[in-house]
Amino acid sequence: MNEFVLIFHKSHAVSETLVSEEALQTYLNHWQDWYRGLAAQDKLAWPVQYWDPVGKVLTANHVIRQGPFSKTDRIIDGLIIVKASDYNEAKEIASGCPILDWEGAVEIHRAISYK
Repeated sequence: MNEFVLIFHKSHAVSETLVSEEALQTYLNHWQDWYRGLAAQDKLAWPVQYWDPVGKVLTANHVIRQGPFSKTDRIIDGLIIVKASDYNEAKEIASGCPILDWEGAVEIHRAISYK
């Protein structure tokens, strides 16, 4: 079984739509349900990882600047590592990701071990 990194990208606009407590709770509930489903299928290889949305970037000339990390309308919202036999199965796992319901995207990479 291989491991795949799923990196969640969301639009800056999504944060603006989650201003009410009810909208935010609905959003979080979808994520929790998805994670529980993956855990029940033994597809989670590494716990869910989140970080603050602002962050800092260290450049090649050792200057630190405030995030976001790209100049696009999307920011990285988190990541998980899942167990899947190949990219097709990893895509199937990613297709259930709640970020897709909020105009987000899931970046998929096979994890490579250098043992």
